[in-house]
Amino acid sequence: MARTMTLSFPPFTRAIKTLVAINVGIYLLGLILAAVGQGSLANAIFNPLALRAHAVVHGRIYQLLTYGFVHAGFFHLFFNMLMLWMFGSMLEVPWGSRRFLEFFLFGVVGAGLGTVALAYTLGSVVHLAPQTATVGSSGGIYAIFMAAAMLFGDQEVFMFPFPFAIRLKYLVGILAFVAFVGALGDAGGTANVAHLSGLLFGYLYVKFVPTRGLLFSASEASYGITNRYHRWKRRRAGKKFQVYMKKHNQDAKDYFDEYGNFRPPDDKDKKNGGSTGGGWVN
Repeated sequence: MARTMTLSFPPFTRAIKTLVAINVGIYLLGLILAAVGQGSLANAIFNPLALRAHAVVHGRIYQLLTYGFVHAGFFHLFFNMLMLWMFGSMLEVPWGSRRFLEFFLFGVVGAGLGTVALAYTLGSVVHLAPQTATVGSSGGIYAIFMAAAMLFGDQEVFMFPFPFAIRLKYLVGILAFVAFVGALGDAGGTANVAHLSGLLFGYLYVKFVPTRGLLFSASEASYGITNRYHRWKRRRAGKKFQVYMKKHNQDAKDYFDEYGNFRPPDDKDKKNGGSTGGGWVN
């Protein structure tokens, strides 16, 4: 049976629309400020948003997220948003918008953490100083590449502008190799470190995070902790009540029926508070 291939645009899904709108809006704000002669104000706003390892370890933790929404120029923004749309929709359609947005932010923050760690450990090897600024959403996009390769590795994509298709898992392998070589050999390619870190955290998310995502798992865990706390409080209150009743030479059964309903001591011979129906616990 002959294999067919269609050329069509992927759906422009909700989370991707939101991310594109935020990134484009921030970029346009910088352009507008520069156009009206407020370039210094634009620098004052956007420079603190870039990721600098030195700033992060000294308290500017927010840079681990904000750097992913600041871009160095039009083509930097354009190609990042194009890749976000082309490959991100492959994940958002089966995952849903909430989980995809969580995954993208996980990739951005993870790539930022990797950049900070490498700047202080292998900075001389990967040509990355702690004061060097990193911007762009490439870390999150490379996490998308990795997840797409793990889930849809045999799907073929075109390597524009080359007129042939390649399986997605091979394409991501090539991108990882290029990023690795670039990090080792290009003194100006600080983004390669973020690319490699994004690939790593994309792998970690798909491999180890539960199917419903981190937020769902965290909420389930918090509910479990809350329930355990309330059970502990009930047991503690029950023990205190038993101690109190023993001190007064009384039996708790004189005040509560077999269903846990309170009844006055003079009605202790009645069942279920004197009702003829089934038990009911308020």
